[in-house]
Amino acid sequence: MQRPKRWIGLSLIVTTLTSCSLMPDLGRRNAELPESKPPVVNDQPRVAPLQPGENVIVRAVERVGPAVVRIDTVKEISNPLGRMLGLGPSTQRQQGQGSGFITRANGLIFTNEHVVRGADRVAVTLPDGRRFNGKVLGGDPLTDVAVVKVVADNLPVASLGNSDLLRPGEWAIAIGNPFGLNNTVTAGIISAVGRTDANIGEGQRVPYIQTDAAVNPGNSGGPLISATGQVIGMNTAIRKAPGAGLSFAVPINLTKRIAQQIVRTGQASHPFIGVHLLELTPEVAREINTNSTRCNLPETNGVVVVEVLESSPAEAGGIRQCDLILRVNDTAVDNPADVQLAVDRGLVGRSMPITVQRDGLEQVLQVQPRELPRDR
Repeated sequence: MQRPKRWIGLSLIVTTLTSCSLMPDLGRRNAELPESKPPVVNDQPRVAPLQPGENVIVRAVERVGPAVVRIDTVKEISNPLGRMLGLGPSTQRQQGQGSGFITRANGLIFTNEHVVRGADRVAVTLPDGRRFNGKVLGGDPLTDVAVVKVVADNLPVASLGNSDLLRPGEWAIAIGNPFGLNNTVTAGIISAVGRTDANIGEGQRVPYIQTDAAVNPGNSGGPLISATGQVIGMNTAIRKAPGAGLSFAVPINLTKRIAQQIVRTGQASHPFIGVHLLELTPEVAREINTNSTRCNLPETNGVVVVEVLESSPAEAGGIRQCDLILRVNDTAVDNPADVQLAVDRGLVGRSMPITVQRDGLEQVLQVQPRELPRDR
């Protein structure tokens, strides 16, 4: 049976969650300021991490819980029938709800982009009952990260951990406001890390943390915390049946990096090189070699370039159709998702070494990414 070809959109050319406009000067700014110190987006409490032991979940929740907030949104929706025919009001209010967590004592809050998307009004409520009006500083649909600011001082702050150190089997604790039930705590374990094949949204820019901690509507934007009382991820999505009971979180290291970009410029930056990639297997290689006169691919597993966009950074850097991509920024890649994530960790306007195999020989090409066109 003929194996169907799969087209993988990358930052490279990615199939994205939303469409936006090209920012031609953003790459130049990033290129000019690569050494500048990133904005501070979290205050780390000066306390020693909790040590796993008796009642670690209770103690971890007591540490992070005061910084977990409820976010209520109102969106004004036009009602054409009401305006034209007098059937109801000309606008209707659409209410939404989610969670978030305070990362700076002066009122900086991380949440999901989909929680505040299109909101005309944002209200933030702390566990102690205090309520503030929130301002959305910006959001990134590709990673589902947004930053909200409230005017306040001396707020409780959640300590951020290091998601690069996570291992499957560790405790995972979710705090949020599912179905309007404030300050709900659920617990499970980390089931997997670096999950890029979860079929969440359309992009492949997030190496999700998978957990079996119960997450429901309203948990979105809330923290996933470790047994040591530190935020390791931001709860983002659930897999509906089949596969119920699977939850996914954006790693906190990625969340923090995107938040820094939003605080600095009002939006996130995503490098773009302009290629279509295909996951290569021995069977796929044989099929391509049989049906194409251009390619003579080794029968192996890897990543093959099936198209290079005209006038793209990849074309300018010398990448060609049928090249096998082996490494990006000295990071070995095994599949298109690996390439996507490696490219996205680069900087717009800064040269990126990409190692390819062509006609059996390895070559290191220098590619200078541009800002991802927002209509991708």
